Formats: sequence, C-alpha cells, structure tokens
Amino acid sequence: MIDAVGNPQSLLLLGGTSDIALAIAEKYLAEKPLRVVLAARPSPRLDAAAQRLKDKGAEVSTVDFDAKDMASHPGVLDKAFENGDIDVAVVAFGLLGDPEELWQDHAKAVEAATVNYTAAVSVGVALSEKLKAQGHGTVIALSSVAGERVRRSNFVYGSTKAGFDGFYLGLGEALKPHGVKVTVVRSGQVRTKMTDGLKDAPLTQNADQVAEQAVAAARAGKDLIWAPAPFRLVMSVLRHVPRPIFRKLPV
Repeated sequence: MIDAVGNPQSLLLLGGTSDIALAIAEKYLAEKPLRVVLAARPSPRLDAAAQRLKDKGAEVSTVDFDAKDMASHPGVLDKAFENGDIDVAVVAFGLLGDPEELWQDHAKAVEAATVNYTAAVSVGVALSEKLKAQGHGTVIALSSVAGERVRRSNFVYGSTKAGFDGFYLGLGEALKPHGVKVTVVRSGQVRTKMTDGLKDAPLTQNADQVAEQAVAAARAGKDLIWAPAPFRLVMSVLRHVPRPIFRKLPV
C-alpha cells in the first residue's frame, strides 16, 4: 500500500529500461526501499537497469515484456503481480522514429501506431483489471505535449500520443470508483536515449526533472500535469491559433 506521504512499497515499470521510468523509481527509492518489477525484453540494457536499482536498495525482479505481442500482455501482468500488490505502475514504453520516414514508410508507421497507442491500450486494460481487483494503486502514464495539437513536423508520433493521452485520461475517470488513480504526464522533449542526437527544443528537460514532477503529481493525486509546467500556457495558446497560422510556426 502507498503510505500517508505517498510512498509506495512496490513499483512496476512497463518499459523497464526507460530513462524516465528508472528516474521515477530512483525518486521513490530516495525515500524508502521498495520492490520493483521491470517489464521489458531481455537485453544487456535490462540487466543494467536492474543492477542500477539494486544499487539504490531496491528488490528487483524482471518480466519478459514485448509491447507488440499484445496477446501476451495479460500473462505479463499476471507475472508482475504474482508476488503481491503493485502500488504504482508506470507506463513508459514507446517509439519516436524519424518523423519524415514514419509517414512514408508503411511498416514503420504501423509499428509506431502499434507500440505507442494500441499496445498502450492493451496494457492499460490488462493493468486496470489487476488494480481494480486489489482495490488501490496509481498509474503514471508518460504522454507528450506532441499529442495536444498535432504538428506537421511529427504528426505520426503526435497522433499516437494524442490517442494515448485520451485513453489514459479516460481510464483514470473509469478507475476512480475502484480506488485507483491515473496521472497523465505531458512532457516536452526530454534528454534520454530516445532523443539522443536531437537538438534541444524549447523547455527541454532531463529525465530526473520529469521524474520529480511525475512523482509529485502522483503523490498529490493529480489527473494531469505538463512537464515542465510552462507548457500548459504554451499549449493553451497554440490550441487556439488558426490552422493557416499554426502551419507556419517554427515548431
């Protein structure tokens, strides 16, 4: 169970090698030891992630998780929960891809849509069944400001995050009567392995900065945050810019 100050005893990272997810785990571990389940495909990166958290004092186990193998997702959640309740689950997997390649390469566009949206829905439904049964828990869903108003510059990725965002906001409403909370984190560009090689965009942050905001929001029971907070004002303005002007903006 999550204690009175918002510290969990157990944590599930769906996308167990995600830089932001691991930073979230470290934020919680700074307060007290906890049990962490890393769900990801077996790899040296997963081994390194597990050791990183063990060095911080976590009890770590791993579960083989392939986002594209959606038929396996209920079984993945069964394994993740087999040693007890999960207090906080972080949905942190996704693909960025090359924005110009994505809309011109059928296979890569379908892969991005599958991983970023369809697989996220699949995991969300399977996860909600477990959380409803235990009667408590928090989901931190890592979304993106790219989904708030989809831009020409990355419209395939943005459209998948728009779907992700809408699903997890709706899931939060559906789960409230069951004692489960969902916090959607709309981040801007974050310096991670996914964005390695990209130039910093305005308001770019490090993974630990986003993690700090995500953990604080989850502890406060917030449904939605922007990371960093000024993005809320920026996106509020951009949502109301007429399309002929919007398409000319350098974003």
